[in-house]
Amino acid sequence: MKHGKKYQESVKLVDPQKLYDPREGMDVVISTSKAKFDETVEASIRLGVDPRHADQQVRGTVVLPHGTGKKVRVLVFAKGDKAREAQDAGADYVGDDDMVKKIQTENWFDFDVCVATPDMMGTIGRIARILGPKGLMPNPKSGTVTMDVAKAIADIKAGKVEYRVDKTSIIHVPVGKVSFGGEKLVENLSALMDAVIKAKPASAKGTYIKSLVLSTTMGPGVKFSGLKF
Repeated sequence: MKHGKKYQESVKLVDPQKLYDPREGMDVVISTSKAKFDETVEASIRLGVDPRHADQQVRGTVVLPHGTGKKVRVLVFAKGDKAREAQDAGADYVGDDDMVKKIQTENWFDFDVCVATPDMMGTIGRIARILGPKGLMPNPKSGTVTMDVAKAIADIKAGKVEYRVDKTSIIHVPVGKVSFGGEKLVENLSALMDAVIKAKPASAKGTYIKSLVLSTTMGPGVKFSGLKF
């Protein structure tokens, strides 16, 4: 792949042989940001698990102390009092069969997260094959199937992110924006790493955190020492 001039300049700022400690590494990550927009900083965590086995799945959620820097649009599937509760809590969209139909017929996806009350799961099941591949299907494990819709919405708006190991044994999670600065980004990263470490499956053997790499949207990867967390 041929990279542009700005990327080539950013690469020169990174020592590819070094495992950076969190604070120094984050400063390097920020220095590689050359785009005209506020780039997202993403963590890529390679785990020593085999995701083909059900007992080695690593999945969960964590509320980042300083949020993600992104305005998250929340769709809530609920009826009656719970629908009103969702509206009062700041949900961007609230509905039931009408929202299911809108997604089915209009291919509408102007939202980032779906929350649903348990009684709505049968209704949402009609569009599971549409929501699932996009990572939008509500799930109890991620806290998006709940009767406490107000708390779910508050957590999501505050910076709740979901992490999940993919088939290559890597977790990809945004930890904020370059504009946050090093201190806030390190605090967000620390919260994420604490959650991932606590989620270590009992059946996982050997080294759990194999590598930790951070990068901006347009920048090169910077290797961190996973042992610092």
